[in-house]
Amino acid sequence: MCGSVDTLGNRQTANVDSQLATSLSLNSTYTSDICISGLCCHTSAVMGIALTRAAQWTTAGSGTGKLDITPNNESLLKEILQFVELFSSRYPQEAKHVFNEPLQWCTSLDASDFKEGYDISGTTVKSQETDVNGHPMLQLNPPSISVRNFSQLSEIVQLAKEKKLKEVRDCLEANRDPAVKMLGPRFATVGGEDSSVLRLLEEMKEGDQSKEVTVKLFLLLQQLDTHLLSSSLQQISQEVRLSPATVKNDVELLNRVGSEGENAVLKGIQYTSDYVFINGCRTPPWRQVHGEICYLVIQTCDTEPLHVTCSTAGVFLNGGIKPGQDHAYDRTSDVYKDLVTLLKRMSPHFAENINKQDFAIQEKPPSTQKSQHVEPVDDEEQGQPQRSYEHQEAYVQQKARQQPEKNKPGGRKKLEPSLKWKNLGLASPHEEAGGNKSKKSAANEKTSESPEKMQKKTDFSGSSSPGRQSTQIKTLGAGTSLQDYSESSSESEDDEEQPERRSDNNTDLPSEYWLIQKLVKYLKGGDQKATVLNLCLIMDLNLAQETCQLAIRDVGGLEVLINLLDTKEIKCKEGSLKILKEISCNSQLRRTIADLGGLQMMVRILDSPDKNLKCLAAETIANVAKFRRARRTVRQHGGIKRLVELLDCAPDAGGLMETQVKEVEMARCGALALWSLSKSTRNKEAIRQAGAIPLLARLLKSPHDNILIPVVGTLQECASESSYRVAIQMEGMVQDLVKNMTRDNQELQMHCARAIFKCAEDKCTRELVRQYEGLQPLVSLLSQADNKQLLAATTGAIWKCSLSMENVAKFQEYRVLETLVGLLTDQPEEVLVNVVGALGEGAQRPANRATIRKCGGIQPLVNLLTGTNQALLVNVTKAVGACASEPENMAIIERLDGVRLLWSLLKNPNPAVQAGAAWAICPCIENAKDAGEMVRSFVGGLELIVNLLKSTNKEVLASVCAAIAKIAKDEENLAVITDHGVVPMLAKLTNATDDKLRRHLAEAIAHCCMWGSNRVSFGEAGAVAPLVRYLKSKDLLIHQATAQALFQLSKNPNNCITMHENGVVKLLLDMMGSSDEGVQEAAAGCVGNIRRLALANEKARYD
Repeated sequence: MCGSVDTLGNRQTANVDSQLATSLSLNSTYTSDICISGLCCHTSAVMGIALTRAAQWTTAGSGTGKLDITPNNESLLKEILQFVELFSSRYPQEAKHVFNEPLQWCTSLDASDFKEGYDISGTTVKSQETDVNGHPMLQLNPPSISVRNFSQLSEIVQLAKEKKLKEVRDCLEANRDPAVKMLGPRFATVGGEDSSVLRLLEEMKEGDQSKEVTVKLFLLLQQLDTHLLSSSLQQISQEVRLSPATVKNDVELLNRVGSEGENAVLKGIQYTSDYVFINGCRTPPWRQVHGEICYLVIQTCDTEPLHVTCSTAGVFLNGGIKPGQDHAYDRTSDVYKDLVTLLKRMSPHFAENINKQDFAIQEKPPSTQKSQHVEPVDDEEQGQPQRSYEHQEAYVQQKARQQPEKNKPGGRKKLEPSLKWKNLGLASPHEEAGGNKSKKSAANEKTSESPEKMQKKTDFSGSSSPGRQSTQIKTLGAGTSLQDYSESSSESEDDEEQPERRSDNNTDLPSEYWLIQKLVKYLKGGDQKATVLNLCLIMDLNLAQETCQLAIRDVGGLEVLINLLDTKEIKCKEGSLKILKEISCNSQLRRTIADLGGLQMMVRILDSPDKNLKCLAAETIANVAKFRRARRTVRQHGGIKRLVELLDCAPDAGGLMETQVKEVEMARCGALALWSLSKSTRNKEAIRQAGAIPLLARLLKSPHDNILIPVVGTLQECASESSYRVAIQMEGMVQDLVKNMTRDNQELQMHCARAIFKCAEDKCTRELVRQYEGLQPLVSLLSQADNKQLLAATTGAIWKCSLSMENVAKFQEYRVLETLVGLLTDQPEEVLVNVVGALGEGAQRPANRATIRKCGGIQPLVNLLTGTNQALLVNVTKAVGACASEPENMAIIERLDGVRLLWSLLKNPNPAVQAGAAWAICPCIENAKDAGEMVRSFVGGLELIVNLLKSTNKEVLASVCAAIAKIAKDEENLAVITDHGVVPMLAKLTNATDDKLRRHLAEAIAHCCMWGSNRVSFGEAGAVAPLVRYLKSKDLLIHQATAQALFQLSKNPNNCITMHENGVVKLLLDMMGSSDEGVQEAAAGCVGNIRRLALANEKARYD
């Protein structure tokens, strides 16, 4: 943003002057052309267009427009604010220009905010600066303020301090087209061409130089508007927009997949209109102008029918489209990016079962369906897109058309299956026959090859006829289960497919490329000595250079190197592994190595008696196993157990024999390989079952950093599993992690901190870290702020350790919060998430809340509420909510408009963010000076929070109920939420079984009973009987809230009858003996109301 301001500030003056000089110096004809093309056509873009089209406005009941609280609007306001702040210093002449009409709005400033340069009389303020008629440039009659030039506008934003953004918002809301008041009606926002500026320039040419400042000011505002539009366009262009074709495809897919068969996730989905316009839309033309594409009625398996509007901005629920009911078009839910996202939110059954559907292969009649060969994906990899072999063939054909055809007979290239399919045996008999021939011819060129390498191939045979396919799989080995062929869906694919980077002009290739090609050819045809010599020559080249790496692959060197692994010659194997270890750092090559069966060869080498070969094989596996399929291959072929065996050595320093040194090196290489493999959930379990934990614990005591780094890296990767966290505690590794954190190696410190970050989820580990004095080293690592990875790991460990209040007290002694507050700015999001999380936990203690305020931490926390990182927003809401428990902090939050930002987060689609925002709103309402008025000032805020009672997330429901209990304390707000239907929604939730939700639901019902006939409505909605069952809970807090709710409900006779029928009296009598006075009074009052009703009935019967 600063860069944007610089652009506007430093360059605008030159641009304005040059435009103006050009316009005035040219002849009249050419001047007219310039004006019309450069100015008049864009007259409509003088702040009006940006505010009308780029800004996002809401509409209140009265129709008055308000700027919505969105990231786009916040960005626009900040740009305008900085433009106004710096205007007086950069353009002093234009700043003095008197507006045609004053800008007027309701301000939060009062007379005490004004100092020198103003005449203050009671609450009235007038500026000493006046126009030629003696009118003050600024006049304040609270709450109204009027301003006549930019100089005073700049002064106001300076005086407003933390409230300056709010002042800009209020000013723009009150002056939707500010250029009209600044420059006159001729500059009103219009469409098309306008000759007003042309006439103004003609007046300047006639000698009226007073218009020069007006034109300069116009140009400055025009450039600001253009910049605002450009910024908004960049942000809007990043949003996903739906089209009629996209919606049609989604509907067809859901109809085909979701509503057929035994595992249907929907009952049906249909359009409300069968007529399709030429543009693909099914909505009336007068609704298409709003971007609406079609209306759907979706029958789910567990909810009422959903009436859905699909628009270019997304999909949302409507009121049920019916002829003659315009209000039915109104949006009744949040906007979602597509139909699947909406259905996941609205239908728990759909959300639970949609992931079980296979979208990649849909059976169609043979006459209309193409034959597809799809790579098998097991249950844990359903989260990854499946790539059909048909798509791969199309890609190969496209590549073939792009490459020269001079060496191809007939100009065509024979397509061959992927190397991966050949390696697995997934080829037709004809392809296998052809493949065998090529292998035989290649075998004639190689020497010293083992005759056994053509054996032990998995045999697959398949029918190519559509609709019928048979497969035979040989036994894979003892102990191999189907689970070995699936992988974790939680892990990310470390290596994405890298695009091929080939030069079309061979002359651009370095000489090493051609040298490697020659050496590989000699490698194919030489004897044993020649092979070793060529391997040595290849190793002497710069194999870290990508050109050399690709040269080996292009000439078929990878196949030769992998075949050498199957020979009996140690030197050939060693040379081949050394080369493979270097070039496997290339993501394209490591995939090719896996496709060619190289990993299987390396796993077998781990059984070799030669320790050098074991080390090289393990290191190469560590490089290749960077993607999911490679990790699975190593596990399936027994590589994990062999790698774990390499860890069995004596890591003690001093006096090691040569053989022991080699064992330590094997342990290091084995740990490196296990580190790469541990990114898979199944591999983590396999590593544990192979007995790696005690061996890793022993290696953790090593004095060598090069061993410790892969060992700790493996542990911190595996610590995401609870079984590993328990084992780390039981094996005493926490003490070693704390000790190694003090070593002078930042990479080791980072991995130790990450391990503590993951293990500190358990309370026992947090206590052990404190017991072994690990908190102080963590605090000292905060000084390494330049290393962002280390800083992220350290702040993460501090955050998790802060979950224990004993650790928070220690951090308080070490003055950690002061340091963390300083890290709230200019840090990557990974660090901010952890810093804010630690502050949120620390703020649970009152003393720390005061510390955060004194260190200036409230404002940066509130500023982070405008972010988009979901994890960060969850932590920020918790931190702001904790700080708001202090009235002094709450005053700052309210002044910074923090409550409005929290309320806007209730629109966030992430339930965790919604819940965090609702929890944070509770202390804000409780500690605000005029909470009722503050809540009412949020346009649509009460309706928004009531609608969240439709959520299916228990945490969201509990937090919203807690917020409603606070809101309902204000009578006017209670009346509004009652009109929005809060009573039936709360009553519908009373059958909940979650104790946390029950407690806050009872509190909300108790406070909502205070208005009108809500008590009667709760009884009619069936909320009384479920509340009685709450008293059977063992939670005292539920007893307190339920007793208050029943006391309020018992003021209605029919509710008393329902309570008595459900056995409430006995339960209340027990509660009357509670040690809590509030519970006693509420229980006694409820029993008293029931008794008075009974006495009244008795009296009426005898009378």
